[in-house]
Amino acid sequence: MNSWVIAGTALGYLILLALIAWAAEKSRKRGRSVINNGYVYALSMAVYCTAWTYYGSVGRAATNGMEFLTIYLGPTIMCAIFWPVLRKIIRICRTQGINSMADFISTRYGKNFSLAVIVTICCVLGVIPYIALQLKAITTSFDLLSGNSGAGAGIWRNSNFYGIILLTIFILFFGTRSVDASERHEGLVAAIAFESIIKLLAFLAAGLFICYGIFGGVTDIFRQAAEREDLQKLFVLEAPSAYSLWFSMLVLSMLAIIFLPRQFQVNVVENLNENHLRKASWLFPLYLFVINLFVLPIALGGSLLQPDNIANADLFVLSLPLSQGQELLSLFIFVGGFSAATGMIIVETIALTTMISNNLALPALISTRSLQGRTDRSVQSIVLWVRRGSILLVVALAVLYDEAVAQQYTLVSTGLVSFAAVAQLAPAVLGGLYWKAASKNGALAGLIMGFSAWIFTLLLPSMAGAGLISNEFVEQGYGGINWLKPTALFGLSSLDPVSHSLFWSLLLNCFCYVAVSLNSKKGTQETYQAEIFVDIFRSADISQQRTAWKDTASLPALRLLLQNFVGQERADRLLRNYAQRHQIELDTNQADPRLVSFTEKLLSGVIGSASAHIMVSSVAKAEELSMEEIINMLRESQQNIELNRELRRKSSELTKATEQLSALNRQLMAMDELKDEFLYTVTHEIRTPLTSIRALTELVHDHPTMPEEQREQFLSAVIRECERLSHLITQVLNLERFESGKHPIHYSDTTALALLQSATDSIAPLAEAKSLQIKISAEEQPIRCDKDLILQVLYNLLSNAVRYTPEGGRITVLAKVHDNSSEGTRDKISRPVTEQQIRFEVRDTGKGIPPESLELVFDKFYQAPNQTLTKPEGSGLGLAISKKIIELHGGQIHAENLTNGGACFIFVIPALNPVENE
Repeated sequence: MNSWVIAGTALGYLILLALIAWAAEKSRKRGRSVINNGYVYALSMAVYCTAWTYYGSVGRAATNGMEFLTIYLGPTIMCAIFWPVLRKIIRICRTQGINSMADFISTRYGKNFSLAVIVTICCVLGVIPYIALQLKAITTSFDLLSGNSGAGAGIWRNSNFYGIILLTIFILFFGTRSVDASERHEGLVAAIAFESIIKLLAFLAAGLFICYGIFGGVTDIFRQAAEREDLQKLFVLEAPSAYSLWFSMLVLSMLAIIFLPRQFQVNVVENLNENHLRKASWLFPLYLFVINLFVLPIALGGSLLQPDNIANADLFVLSLPLSQGQELLSLFIFVGGFSAATGMIIVETIALTTMISNNLALPALISTRSLQGRTDRSVQSIVLWVRRGSILLVVALAVLYDEAVAQQYTLVSTGLVSFAAVAQLAPAVLGGLYWKAASKNGALAGLIMGFSAWIFTLLLPSMAGAGLISNEFVEQGYGGINWLKPTALFGLSSLDPVSHSLFWSLLLNCFCYVAVSLNSKKGTQETYQAEIFVDIFRSADISQQRTAWKDTASLPALRLLLQNFVGQERADRLLRNYAQRHQIELDTNQADPRLVSFTEKLLSGVIGSASAHIMVSSVAKAEELSMEEIINMLRESQQNIELNRELRRKSSELTKATEQLSALNRQLMAMDELKDEFLYTVTHEIRTPLTSIRALTELVHDHPTMPEEQREQFLSAVIRECERLSHLITQVLNLERFESGKHPIHYSDTTALALLQSATDSIAPLAEAKSLQIKISAEEQPIRCDKDLILQVLYNLLSNAVRYTPEGGRITVLAKVHDNSSEGTRDKISRPVTEQQIRFEVRDTGKGIPPESLELVFDKFYQAPNQTLTKPEGSGLGLAISKKIIELHGGQIHAENLTNGGACFIFVIPALNPVENE
C-alpha cells in the first residue's frame, strides 16, 4: 500500500481526534459536559489497552499461550476494590488539589520535596520504555502495511518523523491549555474514549475476518492447532517457572491499573464524579474481556499460516488480513493499532510532563531570585512553556529509547519493564492510605531501594541485551561477585527475569518502608497530612477549613502570589468566593490562616504540592504549628465531627418522629372515613330487612280477611327477615369484638383432620342439594387453636364455595404441614411462634374471582360482582371476620385463582399456638 495513503489516513485520524476534543471543550464552555457519565469514564480507563494489547498480546499468546490473560485478569480483579481504594484516592486528590502520582506521595508525607523528585525520576525512567514501545508499534505496523523494510532513511522514516511531530503538536495544544494541571482536560478525555471504541472495533474486525474469512471459525482454528505438537504446549502451563511468571504478571497488572501515570491521570485527575466508579467497576472488565476474545485464535491462526514468522507474531493481527489482499481492512486495523498507541502516548506524556515540570523544572526556577521577584503575568507563560518543554523532552527520550533499545525486544517484554517500575510506588501509596505511622523517611528508603533493585535486576540487563552497555556484569555478577548477578541476585536463579526483579524490588521496598517508618520520628506536617489521608472521609470537610499555619501572612502579598500563577481575575474571584463561604474579612492587611492554606492548595494544582508549600512559606514567612498544637487541632476537629454527627442524628430522629406523626394523623383520618362508611353500610343493610318486615306486617294488618295460606307465607317471610336481621347484628358485633381484641381466644388441642371432617359434615346438606362432591385430604397433624373459631372460618369458606360452584361441581379441602422458617412469623403478643405451620386450602370449580377483587373480598360488606343470584346472599362480613380470626391466631389468609378454573382460599396458622392464659 502506498506510504502516503497510510500517512494521510493517520493524519486524518489525528485531525478527527482534534475535532472531537475541540467539540468537547466547546460543549464544556457552554455548561454541558459530554464526558460527565460513567460510560465515557470507563472508556477512558481503556487507555490501559495500548499497542501492547493490540499487537503484543497476540505475540505473547503465540509464544506463551494463555499467559497473556494475566495482564487483563489483574485489572479485572482490582476493579473489585475500585470503590474502597480508588474512591479514597480520588477524594484525597480533590480536597488536596493533587494532580499527579508524585504529588500524591509527596503530599501524603508532609509535602516533602525530595519524595516528589525521586518519584518523578523513577516514573520517567520506568515509563519512557513504555512510550517507546508505542512508537515501535507504529513504526513496525507502518513498515508492514507499506511494504517498507524499515532500513535507511526512506519515505517511512520521514513519515514517522512527521507523525511524531503532529502527535506532539496535538499533545501541546490540548495538554497545556491552562497553567492549572489539576484542571480537567475534557476534550482530551473525549478523544481517548473515542479511541477506545475505534481500537476495539478494529481488533474485533481483524478477529472476525481471520476466524471466519480465512478459517472455518474458532473451532476450526483450535482443531488444527490441536493437531500440531508445537502448538499443543500453548494450552498448558510448564511448572514451576510458569506458575511464578503467572503470579508475577498478575501482581504487576493489578498494580499497574492504579499506579501507571496515565491510569492515575484518567482514573483520578480527570474524574468528574467518584460515583462513576460504580459503572466502571463492571464496564471496564467487560471491555477487557471483549477486546481479548480473538487474541488466542489470531495467535494460533498466525502460527498455522505463518509458522516461520513467529518472531514477528506481534503483527499477526495485521499481517494475516494483508496476506489475503484485504488492504482496506488492513488499513482499518492499522488505524486501530495507531489509535491504541497514540492514546497511550498522549495521556502518558501529559502525566509525566506534569510531574517533570512541577517537581523538577519549576522548583529550579522558583528557587531563583528573578522568578520570586516577578509580579506580572509572565509567570503563567513561564509555567506553560516549562510544560511544553517537558512534553518535547519526554517525546525525545522515548524516540531515543525506541531507536536504541526497544527495537531489540518484543512489545510485551518492554511493557513488563515499565510495569515493574511503577509497582514500586505501591507500598508508599497503599501504606499512606491506611497506615498513619508511615513516615517520609520510610517512603524515601523504600522507593530508593525498590527502584535501585529494579534498575539493577531489570533495566540494566535490558540495556546490556541491546548492546548499550557491557554484558559482562550480567553473566559474572557485579565486580565478578557471583551472588550479585542481576538475574540471580543472592543466588536466586529459579525465577524468570520479571519475577526475579519483582520479588527482590518489592521485598526490599516493603522491608525498608516498614522498618524505617517504625524507627523514625515524624514532623508536624507529616502528622497532619497522615490524619487527613487516612481519615479522609471523616476529615474532608475539616481539612478544607483548618490550616497548618500558626501565624498570618500579608494578604496583598498572598493575593499577588496567586495572581502571578492563575491570573488576576481568577485569583480575585477564588479568594472572594472562599472568603464569603467561610465569613473571612478581606479588607485587612493580614491574611486569615485559612486563606494561606487555601492559596497553597490552589498553587498545588499549578506547580505541585511541594513547590506550592515552598512558595507560600517564602511569602507568608509563618511559623508552622507545633506537634502539640497539631494534635490539639485534630482532637478539636474530631470533637466537631462527633458533635455534627450527633446533631445530624437528632435532626434525623426529629424528622422521623414528624413523619410518624403525620402518618398517624393520615391513618386516623382514614379510619374516621372507614367508620363513617361502615356505619352507613350497616344502617343500609339493617334497613333492608326492616323495610321488608314492615311491608309484610302492614299487609297482614290491613287485610284481616287475607287467605290463611297467604297469611302464613307472609309471616314465614317476616320470620326469615328477622333471622337475617339478627344474624347481621350478631356478625357486626362479632367483627367489632375481633377488631378491638375483646373476643376471647380459647385454645384447645385437636387435629387438622378432625377440623376438616367437622366442617364438611356441617356443610354436607347444602352440598348434597346441589349435587356437589366434597373431597378431604389431611393428616392427623396435632394443632392447638380455638377450634370453634377455626371451624367458623372453614364453614364460611365452604359455604362460599358451595354458593359459587355450579351443580355437579367439586370442592376440595386440604390441610398439610407448611414449613415457614424463613419468614420469622410472630404471634399477636410478640412471642416467637414455632416454625411449623398448618396450611388449609378450600378449592372449588366455580367461575373464580375477578383479579381486581382478589384483595377486596376480605373487606367488610364486599359482595362478589359475578354472582348469578338476583339478590346477594349473606351479610358480606363472613370473610372479613374470617380474616380477623386468622390474624388473631398469628396467621395469614388470602385468595387466588386456580389455573384450571375456580377459586382457592388459603390460610396458614401456627401448628402449636401458646396455651390459653400463658
